[in-house]
Amino acid sequence: MSKQLFFPILSLALFFICTKTSAQIAPAPPVKVDNITSILEKGGQFTSFIRLLKATQVENQLNNQLSIPNPNDGLTIFAPSDNAFSSLKPGTLNSLSDQEKLQLVQFHILPTLMSTAQFQTATNPLRTQAGDVKSGNFPLNVTAVGNQVNITTGVVNATVANSVYSDRRIAVYQVDQVLLPLQIFGPTPAPAPAPAAPEKDVPVATPKAAAGDANASGAMSLMKLCSNMGFVSFGFAVFGAVFWSL
Repeated sequence: MSKQLFFPILSLALFFICTKTSAQIAPAPPVKVDNITSILEKGGQFTSFIRLLKATQVENQLNNQLSIPNPNDGLTIFAPSDNAFSSLKPGTLNSLSDQEKLQLVQFHILPTLMSTAQFQTATNPLRTQAGDVKSGNFPLNVTAVGNQVNITTGVVNATVANSVYSDRRIAVYQVDQVLLPLQIFGPTPAPAPAPAAPEKDVPVATPKAAAGDANASGAMSLMKLCSNMGFVSFGFAVFGAVFWSL
């Protein structure tokens, strides 16, 4: 082979080798990260819960956490179905303030990733995003009997119906009841009784004293009458003595 053909062929071979190598080490396209809305929409029965997530802006918070490829703790979400919301008393959600709606949604979210197997050894009460459980305002207790997972809040008893979605970042479970926290839906303490008004001193007439006064007054009148009669009698006596002396 002549030198005129050797160098062009060598250059062409090196070009193909370099092109193939660079293709092998090219970075893989980023994995699509699902957001919480798309996860719930695939479940097909979480319209009411999605509406609450958007209204309270918790949706944005969850999506930001889902954007982290390898989170430290992950998330667990108990998603009530539309049937669960339908079983609430009419006007329940409308009666809540914006802060209470936020706490209601956060009460359905655990700041740790829990598999179904971990429910067997969970330490109750579980910590939710709604608040500190030490105060007793937001207790969430989970018990697992076989494959059935039960949740109690102090207001309602719910059951985990099935697993909706899970990966290394998030686990979503369907529950058959809206988890109503004790802080918001617990019994309202009875108001303290109003202090009794102080009694006023009212003078009360004593019947015996009144009777005594009446008797004393009658005695004085009788004595006065007797005194007057004695004076008259004395006058008649004097008049009689003078008359007979004449």
